[in-house]
Amino acid sequence: MEPILRVGCAAGFSGDRTDAAGPVVDALAAAGGPAVLIFETLAERTLALAQLARRHDPEAGYEPLLDDLVRPVLARCLAAGIRIVSNFGAANPDGAARHIARIARELGLRAPRIAVVRGDDLSGAASRPVLAAALGDHLGGLAIVSANAYIGAEAIADALVAGADVVVCGRVADPSLTVGPALAHFGWDRTDWDRLARATMAGHLLECGAQVTGGYYADPGHKDVPGLASLGYPIAEIDADGHCTITKPPGTGGRIDIHTVKEQLLYEVHDPAAYLTPDVVADIVGATVTETGPDRVRLAGVRGHPRPDGLKVNVCVEAGWFAEGEISYAGARAEARARLAADVLRERLAVLGPLRVDLIGVTSVLADDGGLALADHPAGDARDVRLRVAANHPDRRTAERLGREVTALYTCGPAGGGGVRTSVRPRLGTVSCSVPRTGVPTTWAFIEETTA
Repeated sequence: MEPILRVGCAAGFSGDRTDAAGPVVDALAAAGGPAVLIFETLAERTLALAQLARRHDPEAGYEPLLDDLVRPVLARCLAAGIRIVSNFGAANPDGAARHIARIARELGLRAPRIAVVRGDDLSGAASRPVLAAALGDHLGGLAIVSANAYIGAEAIADALVAGADVVVCGRVADPSLTVGPALAHFGWDRTDWDRLARATMAGHLLECGAQVTGGYYADPGHKDVPGLASLGYPIAEIDADGHCTITKPPGTGGRIDIHTVKEQLLYEVHDPAAYLTPDVVADIVGATVTETGPDRVRLAGVRGHPRPDGLKVNVCVEAGWFAEGEISYAGARAEARARLAADVLRERLAVLGPLRVDLIGVTSVLADDGGLALADHPAGDARDVRLRVAANHPDRRTAERLGREVTALYTCGPAGGGGVRTSVRPRLGTVSCSVPRTGVPTTWAFIEETTA
């Protein structure tokens, strides 16, 4: 057994840069030894959007950029023995696996052994009793689009031990993409809470991609980061005790130091003494973060506690229709004209209920759905303003009125409006709950065992 497992991350969310994997794969191959490339491409709403896509096309529902992410590096990964593990299966892991098999055939490569992890999808009728027990009477009023449990690393590990070149998952917890390979490589006991917690926090540092290499950290003049246009994505070097060193491919932009690592270490951690994941409860209270060289930071001292009895489930539901429209005003008295346009729209669209009103360039990020920030913001004399209005309504035809009214401002005034854009789309809501592990049976299989 090699003393070090290297895990490189080449995506932190769906829609991330698609050219990140190349330098990571080059660095993993140059280092030699066992290595895994992960792509983390799911967020809370991504699965619901994937389920909607699959409604329109049963073969869709997985990461739409899958081809751009995998095709450029698949041959090199197979040649160098670099495994690929990802949650880019989203709502259709089997479809994603078949797509990767097609890519391999089109490139003239040997057929990779592709494993699919199943069990996270609880949106079907068979899972309704489990959700009903967790949500009670509240479930009856929900039109479910997707329901997915955050499952852990064990199925990933089992697939890798069985020889998978690629493991495709749906909604596994983000750090589990790293914990699974570590479990498979080091053969840890699955109740070795300290080692599992250390691998979990290694995965936590990787899961947002370039966030830990300075991307989300950058703030010019205050927290300067070189080479943002060519950011390197992170690599974790994990030892047999689960401790890790975070680094990045040589020659890439960005920075890794105790500051970038500490920011990412605390990202979305509700309790540093009890970070809940499906695999373990991680405790970083006694953790140490040490720079060991340029762009090299070691994380040690993480402790672990027994994993939670339940699994988190995100249920995405239909929540009406979301309508929005924008129009620009510029020049003398632009802000006054934009505010007048907003008043006109409020009066004519009272049937929609409260409008969200933003003056982009004056107040928008700090505004709120009730328009309070705008009302409290004193009128100024901004000369470059874009008015944005938005509303939610259960009836699509009623929601569509917003776009028509914004468009009508072209000639119905105030003066000088232009550049109208409008849209109407389904809106999704989210309800979260916890269900017993026994209600989420998790399995895996190679695709050649289940598809012709």
